[in-house]
This record gives sequence, C-alpha cells and structure tokens, in this order.
Amino acid sequence: MGIIDSPLDSSARMTNNRAMSVSQKPRAILIDVIPSTMEPLQAKRRLMELESLTRTYGGIVVVKLLQKRALPNYRTYIGKGKLEEIIQIAKEERVELLIVNNLLKASQMYAVGEFLRPHYMRVWDRIDLILNIFAKNAKTAEAQLQIKLAAIHHMGPRIYGMGQEMMRQAGGTGTRGGQGETNTELMKRHFIEQERRVKRELERIAKSRANHRRRRDRLGLKTVSIVGYTNAGKSSLLRALTRKKVLVADSLFATLDTRVGKLWLPNTQTSVLLSDTIGFIQDLPPQLINAFRSTLDETIAADLLLHVIDANDPFMEEKIREVEEVLDVLQVSDTPKIYVFNKTDLATRIPKKNLLKAYADFHPVFTSAQTGEGLEMLTVHIEKKLYPDL
Repeated sequence: MGIIDSPLDSSARMTNNRAMSVSQKPRAILIDVIPSTMEPLQAKRRLMELESLTRTYGGIVVVKLLQKRALPNYRTYIGKGKLEEIIQIAKEERVELLIVNNLLKASQMYAVGEFLRPHYMRVWDRIDLILNIFAKNAKTAEAQLQIKLAAIHHMGPRIYGMGQEMMRQAGGTGTRGGQGETNTELMKRHFIEQERRVKRELERIAKSRANHRRRRDRLGLKTVSIVGYTNAGKSSLLRALTRKKVLVADSLFATLDTRVGKLWLPNTQTSVLLSDTIGFIQDLPPQLINAFRSTLDETIAADLLLHVIDANDPFMEEKIREVEEVLDVLQVSDTPKIYVFNKTDLATRIPKKNLLKAYADFHPVFTSAQTGEGLEMLTVHIEKKLYPDL
C-alpha cells in the first residue's frame, strides 16, 4: 500500500492547487498541544512516543515543540503565533511535514493545511501518522483491509467536513460552492461503498478464522495470546518459545498480523497454540481497535493472556495501565493473565521484589527472549494456569 491520503491531499485535488508530496524520508516538525496542568514527565513521554512513531514511519525529526493552552484553538487547534513560528522554522530547516500529536477536526485540518500550503508543507495528525506506519508494515491481505477500513473511518468525516468548510468560504452559493457540495456527496457515497466492500471481505476472513478456532476446540487445543505495549518484545518472545520464524524489529507496530506457533508443555505432554498480534500504544484510537477486531479475535478467544512488559521501560507502570484499558475495551479483562517482564538482559536494575508484590495476582515472570532467561519458568506458569488440576 502507498501513503494514505491526508485531508490536505484531497483538498488539493478538489481545488486544483499545487501540493508537494511527502518524500520517503520527510523532514518533520512535531508539536503537542497540552493543558498547562500536565506533568512535565507526562508531556515528555507524549513527545517521545510521537518521535518514535515518526522515526518508525521513516521521518526525520527536525524540531519538537510544545504549546500549553487551556483549550486548543477552535479554528486551527494550534495558536496562530505558534503556526507562524512553525513556518519560520520550516523555511530555515527545509521542513515539509507538520505532525500534530492530537486528533484534529476536519475544519481544523483544512484550516492548518491552507495556512501551510503556500510554504509547500503538509499536516498530519496522530492518526494519519499511525495509519501511514500501518500501511508500510501491512503484509497480508487481512492487515491491508483492516488499515483500509480504519482509513475510511478516519477520512470519511473529514472529506465531508472539508467540503462544508469550502462551501462556507465560498459563501455557500454559486458554482464553486455547488460543485464542492457535489464532490463531497460523491466522495461520501464512494467511502460508504468502499466500507461495505471491505467489511464484507473482513467478515469472510473472520468466518474462516472462527472455523479454525472451532476445529482447534474440537481437537482440545488450548490457546495463549501474547499482548502488550508495542515494542515490548512480543514477537521475540513468540519466536523464543515456539522457534517460529517471525519478524523481530526494534520499531513500533512491526507486527500487524496474527502470528501463531506451537508451544510444547513437557509435564502435560501437550502442545498449546501461542499467538502474537498488534501492539498497543498510548491513546490508541477506538476506530483502530475496531478496524483490527478480526485480528484481535485471537486475543478475545484465548484461554490465557501473556501481558509482555519491557522491564527496562521508565514508563512501565503507565504502559501496563494503558494495555489493561485496551483489554477492558476488548472485554477480556477477566481472562487469566501472566505478567511477563521481558528484556531483562538490557536492564541494569529491576525492582523484582516490588513488582512481584505489586502484581502478585498475575504471577510475574522475568524473562529475556534473547538469552532465554526465565523461559522455562514461564512455560511452567503457563502450564499451571491452563491445567490447574494437574
């Protein structure tokens, strides 16, 4: 899949104005608009994650900016003075892309795009960036369909809102306004029909996956799903436990598809299926969770969850809470869980006693998928959870 069109792309075509495409390695300015009451450490974390997302996409981060506002600007989200500052930096540093670490309304995206257009810049919000990362990493037909559905949900309301904004600027009447309305309605119908087609195809894939699960149930195969924050080492753990060849990369959202391998349990002399799927992030948009619902069905139907946590992460506790919030949305909070504190080989000091006490209900295990530390103990815990009577 190629780069997903941003609202600025579509508006450029609709108004026949020039617009420069984002290069493969765009030079980007990142900005986060936050309330003045936000803790400095939390603000730092938000920008750090946005930077990681931008680098995962392939962008070059030139400048990171924070703007503290009680409320975002109604028209442009970012204050006018800050936008002018961004333009000046862009001129000096040859920047072509502005990435806003928030979800912008259609009218705000259009207004910022119009402000930046004379300077050959484009604007993405947080979801635009995530969708473009997904588009680059999707390998299977299912993942590509899920991304397409998410893009439709994200772009459809924007196209409609953008058309309304164009009509207002044109005075609501006359050829330009009328044509804008026609184009908007045509685009709206196009998105609706696309959504129907994508959903039908995803339903077909979901039925096939459900048939596979029913067959596994008939064979008595237990299932274990690996969940966790993106880049916590989930794929590495799957490979280490099952020796299945899967992509392991030090980047966000390296895995979008479900990967399944078999794990042998020596005491019960049985195999269980171990699956790994998309990782979670802070403020994961609901439409992205919904779009990946068919992939996440493996997690929903699992007998046991392995919540993988980067033991070396300074924001460990926040990320644990955020993963649990997504699991709650998926309605699997009550599924038995084991907390797997991974990447112990990279950590200089891990407060094991504190973590064992704080998360005792989830039987914490400390592992390194790279060195094999703790994997045998993890297998024992999995076996005890799945077969408590043995």
